[in-house]
Amino acid sequence: MKNILYEEDAKNIRNIIGSRDKVIIRANTAKKILIEGNKRYVSGKLANKDISLKVLSQLYTNGQYPFAAILTCSDSRVSPELIFDVGLGDIFVVRNAGNVVDSIVSGSIEYAVQLLNVPLVIVLGHDKCGAVKAAVDGGEVSPNIKAVTSNIDPVVKYVKANYKNIKGEEIASKVEDENILYSVNKLLENSVIKELKSNGNVDVIPVKYSMATGEVTFLEIFNDNLKQMNDTKYG
Repeated sequence: MKNILYEEDAKNIRNIIGSRDKVIIRANTAKKILIEGNKRYVSGKLANKDISLKVLSQLYTNGQYPFAAILTCSDSRVSPELIFDVGLGDIFVVRNAGNVVDSIVSGSIEYAVQLLNVPLVIVLGHDKCGAVKAAVDGGEVSPNIKAVTSNIDPVVKYVKANYKNIKGEEIASKVEDENILYSVNKLLENSVIKELKSNGNVDVIPVKYSMATGEVTFLEIFNDNLKQMNDTKYG
């Protein structure tokens, strides 16, 4: 294991991708790395990453030092490691249908920010989300699937009550956006995550992935609304 590398000492933040050193970086730098990675993914000019068993062995021996934690959907077409063109050990990923937050998800992200010192948390939603569609359609589903869609139901109710001028796929798209924000808000109900964010040690950002283009959109335009996002808003 080499010495700890601080971002201000790194000549090129791309050197952090797939780095086997412990790299101490801030949220803004982590975000830049992911943005650059997505640009490479979209262009098809991927980074030359070593994902061999040798690297895995080093990670096994030395431990993991991811620079971002990502909550995303289980959809087989949405793979954060590919979307952001990162290597082994770079991101800590939590996945479930609909990128929803329950106590297990909250605890997993808490583990990342508190014990792994991850500076950036992303909630990564996407278009054409099946879990969102199931919640919007509101049909009969099994108890297990209902356990998933029930987390999205408050968002569906909010969108249908406040966006009466939209129909069909527009409703689902709006619910996808609001559901990302809702999950960000639910994560910030975790006292550990909330305190780390308040102290400037962690940032929590809503992001949406377009399967049509491969591009991600950082929804920071909505960040000013986060303080309004609570159970009252969604009923």
